[in-house]
Amino acid sequence: MVDSKQQWKAWLYLAPAIILLLIFTVWPIINTVRMAFINGFDFSYIAENTKDEKIISIGIRNFANVIRNPFFTNALKNTLLLCVLTVPLSTFLALLIAVCLNSIKPLQKLLQTIFFLPYVTNSIAIGMVFAAMFNIVGNVVSGKIDGPLINNPGFINQVIEFFGGHRINWMNSGSEYRENILVMVIYIVWNALPFKILILLGGLQSVNKQYYDAAKVDSTPKWRVFTKITVPLLSPMLAYVIITGFIGGFKEYSSIVGVFGETMGPPHDPGRLNTVVGMIYNYIEKRNFGIASAGALILFVIILIVTFINLWVSKKKVHY
Repeated sequence: MVDSKQQWKAWLYLAPAIILLLIFTVWPIINTVRMAFINGFDFSYIAENTKDEKIISIGIRNFANVIRNPFFTNALKNTLLLCVLTVPLSTFLALLIAVCLNSIKPLQKLLQTIFFLPYVTNSIAIGMVFAAMFNIVGNVVSGKIDGPLINNPGFINQVIEFFGGHRINWMNSGSEYRENILVMVIYIVWNALPFKILILLGGLQSVNKQYYDAAKVDSTPKWRVFTKITVPLLSPMLAYVIITGFIGGFKEYSSIVGVFGETMGPPHDPGRLNTVVGMIYNYIEKRNFGIASAGALILFVIILIVTFINLWVSKKKVHY
């Protein structure tokens, strides 16, 4: 405990961090809420000091414009689909890999480092690598891959062809929505694994070994040990990675840009894979700051509801 007479020193040390938080976190949040309820907000009205009621009127028209926009429906569908597909899959794979790593003693530290490397690598750079792996360098016409210009079908298609399959148009012009989504699911799951593996592996290493020793004495099958001992004891960590996974999933943006570029979709259908965050950035580029702020608040409410649902479920399922 810090002596009450010396608390000023603690406040002095915290002052730089508090000032930065107030400037770059608290104030932007307050300003976003303010702009969301100003209909037709534009920075130009501040400079002109106008009092035109049509410009400065307060209301929820920005929220209505976001919800009525068909692009919002498409962006929300993409965001929800990516969350539903990637969060459970990445959590399950991370749990399996963490269990395997925990049971391996030789080279365990090296393997942990290798699995953690994607977490410290720039997501845009990783996205470019994935785009090169799935991309087809050549001529794509009417959704069919054809023509003499095809020199490189991409690494993934080379593997498919090696096993006797036919190359797939994953992301070029004419590609289908399901192939585009599959590429993004593979990328997002792979990119999300390192952090989840680290958390779950730390939880496994802190589990009391007496539980496993007792299971060995009773000759308990490994699958039952996994379902009845490992998963329940890791439930707090699993709840944490699932909640943070959904929060990160609803904020998905850079991964789409990394793979498909700024168009966020194949060349013939730009914006096909746009997300809610991407839509907000689009509004900002068009200087529709009020609508962008409204979209950000709508996204915040969605994330808040999903988080509360996860917390409510975790209270019934998590064993502390």
